Amino acid sequence: MTELDPATRTELEAAAFRALMDHLLVKRPEVQNIDLMNLAGFCRNCLSRWYQEAANARGIPLTKDEAREVVYGMPYADWVARNQTAAEPEKLAEFQVAFAANVGSKSEE
Repeated sequence: MTELDPATRTELEAAAFRALMDHLLVKRPEVQNIDLMNLAGFCRNCLSRWYQEAANARGIPLTKDEAREVVYGMPYADWVARNQTAAEPEKLAEFQVAFAANVGSKSEE
């Protein structure tokens, strides 16, 4: 692989993040967070937490709700009302395992 300078690497990583966000927001909003967590070990809430942590680490104050609005493209409650469906008990049980393994004690809601 070609060695990339730090600025180019950051630009490519940002482009990949934007493509992921477009995929989750525009192309596949019906994909449930619980399914993402159960299959991949992360969900949109994880992405928003990572975004918030990155901002805070750089001294940029960003609340959980503000970070979620970046990731969801709208207030979280609006996204839930439009897209979230009830999860079956089996998925909820899988989620408890996936959440503990991948997130631990951090609040995810």
